[in-house]
Amino acid sequence: MKIALIEDDAVVSDTLTRYLEQAGFEVATARDGITGLALASAPDVSLVVLDLMIAGLSGQEVCRRIRASSTVPIIMVTARVSEDDRIAGLELGADDYVPKPFSPREVVARVQALLRRTGRRGEVDGGAAHTLAVGDLEVNVWTRQARVAGTLVSLTPTEYRLLEALARQPGRVFTRDELVARAFGPDYDGYDRTIDVHITNLRRKIEPGREPRYLLTVHGVGYKLTAAEADA
Repeated sequence: MKIALIEDDAVVSDTLTRYLEQAGFEVATARDGITGLALASAPDVSLVVLDLMIAGLSGQEVCRRIRASSTVPIIMVTARVSEDDRIAGLELGADDYVPKPFSPREVVARVQALLRRTGRRGEVDGGAAHTLAVGDLEVNVWTRQARVAGTLVSLTPTEYRLLEALARQPGRVFTRDELVARAFGPDYDGYDRTIDVHITNLRRKIEPGREPRYLLTVHGVGYKLTAAEADA
């Protein structure tokens, strides 16, 4: 698998490249945003590791442009460590966020975990039907695509995993911790607002109007996906 590494610090880039290659990945590197965007757009790239503070074209803009045309998984790395910075990165469509300084082994582990979570499965869990339907919302678990009233919706890998988990049990209220486990794995140690940001992004894509009809907040608990309100 090929990893696109967009990082302008030569030492960090060389170190991450060495660790990723030792883990069996092919690594293509870029030191600026323009080159990185072209690199990340290649069809054989399986995942992008993106530093937000790069020259030429900002990391935020690179992420935004990637997400406009691709669902390739993105891990952001940056020295900006505030909660607002992390939320901003997730709102742009990143799937994970690693603050500097970091251990190269941690980045490799996160790359491997994200690729496992976003990989296509050879068969559907438990022999379930290929398509999960909730009102006009359809989730195809083989193609990992979603449609609303027949219109294809472009989802990031994390958004898809959340939607599939909710669509498998429509009407069930999921806590944030339960959704974190389904979207990121049981060992994820992110922060509380991660799921809220991804849910907000998901709502923008699947809700036909300003008021949620499918993906509802259950205050004090979490979220649920339901057809009752959608069909009302």
